[in-house]
Amino acid sequence: MKKHILLAVTICTATLATAQKDTTTAKVPFDGMDLSWINGQNRQKNFPLQFADKNGETILTGTVLLDGYFNYNFARPKDNTQTISAATARSNEFSINQASIGIESNYKNIIGRLWLQTGSQTAVVQEADGSVTRGRNTSTANLRYIREAAAGYHFNVDYGLNVEMGIFMSYIGLESYVLQENWCYQRSMVCDFTPFYFQGARLQYYPSKKFKTELWVLNGWQTYNSWSKNPGIGNSNYYRPNENVQLVANFYYGTDSKSGTTQLSNIHRFHHDNSVVYRYFKRKSATKKGISQAAFSINNHYGFQTGDGVKAKDNYMTGTSIANRIWFNNNKLALTLRGDYVTNPGGYLAFTPAVTGSIPNDYDVAIANGENLKMTQLTATFDIMPNDHVTFRFEYGHRNANIPYFAGPGGTTSQTGFSNDPIDPTWKADLRKDENRIIVSVNFRL
Repeated sequence: MKKHILLAVTICTATLATAQKDTTTAKVPFDGMDLSWINGQNRQKNFPLQFADKNGETILTGTVLLDGYFNYNFARPKDNTQTISAATARSNEFSINQASIGIESNYKNIIGRLWLQTGSQTAVVQEADGSVTRGRNTSTANLRYIREAAAGYHFNVDYGLNVEMGIFMSYIGLESYVLQENWCYQRSMVCDFTPFYFQGARLQYYPSKKFKTELWVLNGWQTYNSWSKNPGIGNSNYYRPNENVQLVANFYYGTDSKSGTTQLSNIHRFHHDNSVVYRYFKRKSATKKGISQAAFSINNHYGFQTGDGVKAKDNYMTGTSIANRIWFNNNKLALTLRGDYVTNPGGYLAFTPAVTGSIPNDYDVAIANGENLKMTQLTATFDIMPNDHVTFRFEYGHRNANIPYFAGPGGTTSQTGFSNDPIDPTWKADLRKDENRIIVSVNFRL
């Protein structure tokens, strides 16, 4: 579960410059920096769906996104279900992961944003939100189609002050909910286990050209609704001393999860995420020969929950992801190698590997649900990028866990592989300790 909000810097820069054009000297955060190379950042440098008034001031910026993939799982599970992933929901068949359209406006300092979505990714992210079972007049039926929606206002304070309310992509984790923005297709487990969206309000403040800090008040940890009487709070900090370095430190604290059957939650959750992204080489002149730029990213995460008999030492998650990316042919080709590791005692935030009641008997049920789970992942990703708007991606991934956790040939749905067939009470899901996959994807974005 993950994802993440990173600034579409080109749009933001143009917006803030327009909003402040009446001042003597426009103060634009990260002005002049090329940030399109950063892991988790939209790599577009031009936006053809921008519409301006007769004075040249941008009124609306449109967004169109289509992400399709073929995920070949070497285990060939009979139900074609890809488990333990919020990036790929299906295997061994063609899938539309995300189709999205949207508009964004900062006309005369008014912030308005509506990005709609559909696709298989909503089945493993938005539709899994259990908070909508609290009370009535709520469901994921309509909200799941909203990728982001917000209303707010930009104040010309220092380098900018934004106040917004709505549904946002998560600020926790380096890699984005939108897979086109990441260096790899399958997210790191550090990011896949953490939120992709929040509902609430945020304040973004740019005290200087190189620094942004945010304060969040939100309903909960990847929830549309709240699990308790109190909202969650968050803080996000970005420091970019120059266009080759990004330093991030983010925090979350909230009262989440349901406690028993008679009371609201008293389980407190704290998480901290930090990352370093550094471009250590950039060729000064454009050329189709050799390496054009190279960068690495390091993402670390630690979090725990405690309360109602839950102990932090038994319910925490910690992990690290390290990636290195090299661009060739004037940034038209790129190769990324990544390794990540997660330990998740108690199954805290872990994906459920199979349907309820089908956990195999060859190991303890508590272990099957993720207790003392340790997992590693290695990926190699090759991108072909003819321009800013299309990416052809080829990726090989290997994952290993200390317990049977990934889908085997027998699948994880039923003995027939269909969810509408009665499950034989003697049937057990086929889980393995290793997984190997090849993902081929095409991403289009305007």
